[in-house]
Amino acid sequence: MLKLFNKWDLTEVEVADAGIKKYVNLDPVIVPHSNGKHAKQQFNKSEICIVERLVNNIMREETNTGKKQNAMAVVSEALDIIHTKTKKNPVQVLVEAIANAGPREEVVRLKYGGISVPKAVDTSSQRRVDTALRYISMGAKQASFKSKKSAASALAAEILAAANRDAKCFSINRKDAKERVAKAAR
Repeated sequence: MLKLFNKWDLTEVEVADAGIKKYVNLDPVIVPHSNGKHAKQQFNKSEICIVERLVNNIMREETNTGKKQNAMAVVSEALDIIHTKTKKNPVQVLVEAIANAGPREEVVRLKYGGISVPKAVDTSSQRRVDTALRYISMGAKQASFKSKKSAASALAAEILAAANRDAKCFSINRKDAKERVAKAAR
């Protein structure tokens, strides 16, 4: 049986949110590294393991760009921290955090003549997952930047806070702000 980082069994993880179930891939892999084989088309990113997508989002920032081994070490250590704090499968906690941190509504600008009017629209499931992963990685980066907190502990704290719907968490805060703007534009 294959286990993520030879520790976590992905077959026992369940996605409770039916909207994102199709876009959260939990195929069992040992090391989350697909070598970009899914980068051929826009929506093939759904076929990549969700943990690898988190690793790729950690690599977004300038200090980690292209350093996938470092990013994998950060994510692996963060999953260990989550497991010691919750005694649950950390990938399950990550999936719950993604479901909670993805905004359900956004605002688009419509032009009527020369006037720009904001309009609230539902967010697609793929974009919800992408946005949630981005917010979680941005929150971890901000928490560890110029701080004594390590990147792994900051990532673990962000994932745990998002899974618990903590309003002080960066990703939940950003999601709520985006949905508040959308509610005003209805």
